[in-house]
Amino acid sequence: MLKVSRNPVVDTVAKLVVTAVAMFAFVFVVMVPLYNVLCDALGINGKTSGEAYTSVQAGVDETRMVTIQFVATNNEGMPWEFGPSVNSMKVHPGASNDTVFHASNPLPDAMVAQAIPSISPSRAAAYFHKTECFCFNQQPLDGESSAEMPLQFIVDRDLPQDIHTITLSYTIFDVTDMVRGAVAAR
Repeated sequence: MLKVSRNPVVDTVAKLVVTAVAMFAFVFVVMVPLYNVLCDALGINGKTSGEAYTSVQAGVDETRMVTIQFVATNNEGMPWEFGPSVNSMKVHPGASNDTVFHASNPLPDAMVAQAIPSISPSRAAAYFHKTECFCFNQQPLDGESSAEMPLQFIVDRDLPQDIHTITLSYTIFDVTDMVRGAVAAR
């Protein structure tokens, strides 16, 4: 009878590799959709579209006012000064609105940033349409310089009547190294 000897180190490494691949697959196949379902069910982390909205003629609802709050946060390690020109504004659904966010790079080197938006309450995200937004593109800024970053938006007339306040929050990230890496790879 032929006896096959097994190496316990090889067996352990194989089991660890299979476990790591299974955990990785679990995170992306199960956890991401589950996270999105939970966020929708609990009304948190409202995601906005990453594309410019094309408005249609619907008219302005002059009988209703909605308060829009603006919040700006820097991701850890992002040295820029970043914030809205106004903390809130009252708007009529259906009207086109403009505001500006300010960014300042205090470092001597040029940097590139990316802003990620979030809407609260999350069910308002489907009714908040950005026609122009600095979040659509990465924002380069020379060292020791500042910039105004415009935001144009429309709150849809079909916004549920029980929503009186919408908070638009931006987190800004330093993507300078990622952009440099992408250019170097070309």
